[in-house]
Amino acid sequence: MTDKPPAVEFRSVTKVFGKGAQRQVALDAIDLRIEHGEIFGVIGYSGAGKSTLVRLINALEKPTSGTIEVSGTPITGVRESQVRRLRRDIGMVFQQFNLFRSRTAAGNIEYPLKVAGWKRAERKARVAELLEFVGLSDKARSYPDQLSGGQKQRVGIARALATSPSLLLADESTSALDPETTGEVLRLLKKVNRELGVTIVVITHEMDVIRAVADRVAVLAEGKVVELADTFAVFAAPQAAPTQSFVATVLHNRPSEDELRRLGELHGGRLVTVDVDDQRGIGAALATATNAEVRFEVVYGGVSTLQDKTFGSITLALHGPDAAVDKVIDELERRDAALASTELG
Repeated sequence: MTDKPPAVEFRSVTKVFGKGAQRQVALDAIDLRIEHGEIFGVIGYSGAGKSTLVRLINALEKPTSGTIEVSGTPITGVRESQVRRLRRDIGMVFQQFNLFRSRTAAGNIEYPLKVAGWKRAERKARVAELLEFVGLSDKARSYPDQLSGGQKQRVGIARALATSPSLLLADESTSALDPETTGEVLRLLKKVNRELGVTIVVITHEMDVIRAVADRVAVLAEGKVVELADTFAVFAAPQAAPTQSFVATVLHNRPSEDELRRLGELHGGRLVTVDVDDQRGIGAALATATNAEVRFEVVYGGVSTLQDKTFGSITLALHGPDAAVDKVIDELERRDAALASTELG
């Protein structure tokens, strides 16, 4: 961590809506630090507080208590004129695109430049540059109704980048898109981050989005940050129950209790689920199994790569005398292969 102030910092931020019986705590004592140049993911189920959090960053909502700073400058307790200046350095990408239907793609991108008072020649040059950057030079004169969902979102990203903000907020920016188009938009966001150095905050309820782009992730549940870590750690070793639930929707590499029972009935033996990664393999334990005349087969699991690291879980069915199977399990534990569970078939 450097002495440079973070791109965004929340200090004990609470946001409450309503009073009395209608009182609802949307965010509860949030502490959060988002560094310059990273893609930071915020994930949670509906009602977790994600939308409130992003609206606090661009000061569309004010916190009930606590302080928020953007690049070291407070956006809480300051005049509205100062907030407006800060907003100029924040771009916003929306779920439903929010394009002007009466303006072409070029016209939509040009609009914030007009508002900012750019001269016509400068506006035209900037629009052409951004259309090329997002791969839509040939769609400059197309209206939103003539564009696909992915093309609309690329126009939305170009518009958000028009005034060269240092911070980009992407609020459920892919949830209205099909999987293939989602991939295209996420690759564009990574390009924005990599080539332009823009800090990006991605708000989503989809763990696949987090896996694809985020450097770090905060998991929200009931207005609290229940887990905060780099993306690999969250996927490889989720700690909080909501995080485990999210990860399970993507990886599908650990059997549920019902699946364990089915696997036990189908394969027999003793079922053992182990976690594996670049440092924790199971080769030596399987060699022990062979030498101990224990037969094994892989009956469930999967291995993934994220941030140039490998992780996953594998469920084995072990067949042999109890003492020999116990020896194999001891080897897995001794080698810190993160023995997860054993079930008798």
